[in-house]
Formats: sequence, C-alpha cells, structure tokens
Amino acid sequence: MRAIRLIAVVLALALVLPAAAGAAGWGGIEPGDTTLEQVRERYGVPSKETKQKVETYDTTTWIYEGTKAPGGMNRMVVDFGLLKPDGYKPKIVRVFVLEPRPTIFAVQTVIDGWGLPSATGDQGSYPTMFYEAGLVVIFDKQALWAHSMTFTLPQPLPQPPTAGPPAPAPAPPKATTAPKPGSTSPAGARP
Repeated sequence: MRAIRLIAVVLALALVLPAAAGAAGWGGIEPGDTTLEQVRERYGVPSKETKQKVETYDTTTWIYEGTKAPGGMNRMVVDFGLLKPDGYKPKIVRVFVLEPRPTIFAVQTVIDGWGLPSATGDQGSYPTMFYEAGLVVIFDKQALWAHSMTFTLPQPLPQPPTAGPPAPAPAPPKATTAPKPGSTSPAGARP
C-alpha cells in the first residue's frame, strides 16, 4: 500500500515538475504574477486566512494545511500584496512557502526541477540551496529531503565589487649622490 502511494506521488511530481522547470514557481503559482483568484481557483478556500498591515499596506496570508494542503505537502502558506513600480497590488502573490512531507523533494528532485542552485550554504545547521530565480530550499540536517521551499520574486545574488584600474607602479627610487668607494668627502661637505 505504501509503495503504491509513493509511486502515485512520484508520477504526480513527474507531471508537475517539467512545467515548473527553470521557473521560480510551483503548482501554478508564481510570485509577482499569480493572483489571489487564481490561487483560490486552483486550491480552493484556505484552511486559515489572516490579514495584517505591513508598513502601510494591507496584506493577506492564506494557509493550506491538513486535507486542504496540496498533495505531498504538510502545509502551504501564500502571502499576497506586492509593491510594483505601478503601485501596490494587494491580490498578487508576493511569496509562498511549501512544507513538503519527507520523501517528496529529494536533493536530486529539486535539481531536476529547478536546475543547479546559484549558491549553497547552511541556515541554522540545515543545508540550503539558493536560486536567483527566487527559490530557497532548506533541507533536513542529513540533506536528504526538502524541509521547506520558499518561492519569491527573483533575488539576484550580490556581485563581488569589480576591480578598478590597476594601481600605478611604484616610482623608482630617487638617485642619491653617494661618495665613491675609497674617496673621502671634504670636511664639512654634505652629500
């Protein structure tokens, strides 16, 4: 029975991941593009909805958990409200977080779906992959399975400072007049 469920999950992922490959999105949600209505249409009414003010903007958070969580997930949290150049958009996805069940997103599954990470590191002793396209994946301490996957707008990594023009070569030492070996300088003379 457990093997059949695992095969079903793997097949479901095989259908979903190729569409998401190379994108900073998952399951039809892409930060900066997907609307509140599109999320509701795809995933239904959330388990919980909270509204809060961030700075001076009204934001909304939807939480899908338990039976309302997408297949293979313990929980999905979607935050709406994004400041764009043309103004604040309260119904656009700003960020969303997936908390997958163990064995759903192995390291190789993440690489197959989103490519090689832009950078890797540790976050509180948990191995982490960073993607400039807007994905941060935190793995369990053994680096076997994704513990959480945060999808944001693209986040370019800071670039090292560019080197300026090369420094000028040091000036050659100034020539000094020194007495020749074996000669004596007249009394009171200064070189």
